[in-house]
Amino acid sequence: MNQWPSWLPLRQDLQELSPYGAPQLPAEAVMNTNENPYAPSKTLAKAIAARISEIALMLNRYPDRDAVVLRTKLSQFINAQSSTKFDAKNIWAANGSNEIIQSLFMAFGAGTALGFTPSYSMHPLIAKVTQVPWVNGSRREDFSLDVDSAIAQIQRVKPTLTFITTPNNPTGSAITIDEIEKIAKSTPGLLVVDEAYAEFSNEKSAASLIKKYPHVVVIRTMSKAFAFAGVRLGYLVADPAVTDAMFLVRLPYHLSSLTQAAAEVALDFQDELLGTVAQLRTDRDRVAVQLGELGLTVIPSSSNFLLFSGFDMPSGQLWQAMLDRGVLIRDVGLLGYLRVTIGNEAENSKFISTLTACLGEK
Repeated sequence: MNQWPSWLPLRQDLQELSPYGAPQLPAEAVMNTNENPYAPSKTLAKAIAARISEIALMLNRYPDRDAVVLRTKLSQFINAQSSTKFDAKNIWAANGSNEIIQSLFMAFGAGTALGFTPSYSMHPLIAKVTQVPWVNGSRREDFSLDVDSAIAQIQRVKPTLTFITTPNNPTGSAITIDEIEKIAKSTPGLLVVDEAYAEFSNEKSAASLIKKYPHVVVIRTMSKAFAFAGVRLGYLVADPAVTDAMFLVRLPYHLSSLTQAAAEVALDFQDELLGTVAQLRTDRDRVAVQLGELGLTVIPSSSNFLLFSGFDMPSGQLWQAMLDRGVLIRDVGLLGYLRVTIGNEAENSKFISTLTACLGEK
């Protein structure tokens, strides 16, 4: 815990917190932050550079405050993926999905927020920072979501904001569109479905429910499947009433001209960028089998990472042993579990061989 100086008027409820973030450490195989391991092509990089060079001549002017072109392209992408009929009014874009989450709390955090943990740790952290009361809902012992139990918890808490993450982070498990609809029928306030890893799943997006259930809100990102983490572009799909409210709490000109331009070009190259998804799914399943062959237990995953357990040493000790050998994975704070992001072929091979060596030395 930080020892803050007495003269610093930091809020009392923030003094016990530590900044969020996975360790950024040098390693031969960096497999701890769920990034897509495949870099954009030179063709795409040149296209982005060309567009940026045009924008650079206008950097004395503020960006398009409403990001209309980008939001239109994002709506077209969602429509192609989910057979929906959205337009720019249904989309709100921001600097990563975390800004989306923060804005939801700022706009709609008049009551309690509920999420089912373990799940994305930024949900409760942003709730605390924005001073929205947070309730940790429960999952089954295997971390899967019991829908009937979830509904009972929602009806008991009566939250203003209910968060469901599917595929879930850090477990990788997903729930079906029918299960989401069952929850939506019983949810007061907004049902926020965090779909940061949706492209890696076979399940239908909750965006398809918004017309029937306007209180359903979907969060997406270009950081994962799009291999665009460095740009920081997240977006929300929702009823226009929700997106209109986002404009009340956004900072002026919050999305830079450079970010908008890069994301617009990337959406023009979406087939190329999403072309690695099938490969990552195949590699995910292969690594899961290899972990099982090592005698480990793997949580079934619909994402680009695997949560595993069954090793005999403390998770922190195994994490350090892997790092000492050049492989950086993630200790997500679950006792007896570690998480690995699926990498390229060389990284996956390095991970398995290093893990085999570490387990053999226990």
